[in-house]
Amino acid sequence: MIRERIVLRALAAGMVAATAAVAPTAEGSTASGTERPTPRPAQTTSPSETFRLLIEKALPNVPGKTFTTAIVDFPPSARAAPHRHGNAFVYAYVLKGTVLSQLVNEPVHTYRTGESWVEPPGAHHVLTENVSKTQPAKLLVVFVSDTGAPIKIPDPGATS
Repeated sequence: MIRERIVLRALAAGMVAATAAVAPTAEGSTASGTERPTPRPAQTTSPSETFRLLIEKALPNVPGKTFTTAIVDFPPSARAAPHRHGNAFVYAYVLKGTVLSQLVNEPVHTYRTGESWVEPPGAHHVLTENVSKTQPAKLLVVFVSDTGAPIKIPDPGATS
């Protein structure tokens, strides 16, 4: 458990450094110029998150797998619709704020700036929410996914 935390913190530090290397060059754009807002349902009671792609690179030593990093911004009170990440392994690191997160059949966890979690392939993410009504939250998310597969698959009929 301690070894796992040390490895995860080292990974997080490396990802934060990588993020700085491809930090936004202008408001709303990245070095790659790619920004993907998360689809929102027509009727919603809370704001949704914004997904900003940083790196998307096929892994040359792991055929069929792609390494992707993204920044996910949560405005105050924002909540993501329930979703899955397909067959991707997911690592999330809180860059700013406090976020509630829950996978199906697991308890709700609170993560603060500097804390992180992992999601195994096939996990059903039923809750991701910025707990603050006044301050934004921001995540650095790393995916190792099947090449060509969607990164986020909203539940059918899910609303924020």
